Amino acid sequence: MFSKRSDELPGSPQPANGRSTMSGKSTFSVLGSDLRIKGDISASADLHIDGTVDGDIACSNLVQGEGSTVNGAIGAESARLAGTVNGSITARELVILKTARIKGDVFYDALTIEQGAQVEGRFAHRDAAAPVKPVAAAKPELTVAN
Repeated sequence: MFSKRSDELPGSPQPANGRSTMSGKSTFSVLGSDLRIKGDISASADLHIDGTVDGDIACSNLVQGEGSTVNGAIGAESARLAGTVNGSITARELVILKTARIKGDVFYDALTIEQGAQVEGRFAHRDAAAPVKPVAAAKPELTVAN
């Protein structure tokens, strides 16, 4: 009676943004508010972060929630930031929302900042020919707790 593609299973979750690859896999990843990541993240997919990341992030499109914290460099084609960032940001299209608190330098092609956002760092228009990638961070040090 109702037609449904053969690759769709009843009750299977669909991506929130409706995007999917040809194989039906989601191209959108979400890190929830209860999640804390220690290490760098590299994703070819879009990324939504509500938790805490202690490391650099490289992805296609980044959305950061209000309660989120990133302690490291961010490199993205487009980024929409609403939380705390302690590190440099490099993006072609960057939107800094009023709840954002950024400590670090910002490199951009197109920039939008809402009134109320706080940024401690320098702004510089990015060389359009340069690839988008996070600024290299210092090598991590290992500390062993007793």
